[in-house]
Amino acid sequence: MNATNKEPQSSEAESLEFLTFTLGDEHYGLDIMRVKEIRGYEPVTKIANAPPFIKGVLNLRGDIVPIVDLRLKFAVGEATYDEFTIVIMLHIGERIVGIVVDAVSDVINIKADEVKPPPEFGVAFDSQYLHGLAPINEQMIILLNIDALISSKELGLFESNDE
Repeated sequence: MNATNKEPQSSEAESLEFLTFTLGDEHYGLDIMRVKEIRGYEPVTKIANAPPFIKGVLNLRGDIVPIVDLRLKFAVGEATYDEFTIVIMLHIGERIVGIVVDAVSDVINIKADEVKPPPEFGVAFDSQYLHGLAPINEQMIILLNIDALISSKELGLFESNDE
């Protein structure tokens, strides 16, 4: 299995796996293949002049990992840091990035043809960061294009390398 920087490609009948989590009252999902591990929040080293949603960096077994609080980035949820705060460590390209969320819910399978295209309005962030929307058990799951979000110039976490 090889990791790429693309969202999962699929045929109509193919099932995609997403890790679901909450930010405020909304339910989100991201490609399970991006997840390295899920852990509790721990104190980070602050970076001078970083935007408020970049909490800092931490040392994860020798890797320096930037920590992004999606609650602050998307302006949803209460940004508290305690023993219940969750950080999802992700593989994005050749790097590891941590994202802070309110809670991790479940791993779900969604058929590719159940994913609806993202709207161009009504969300707290640019729809280029969305893979789509999926209605699951009376809830709408917002499927993030986590690669596009984390590698965006807006976050400024990585140098752009067009190789």
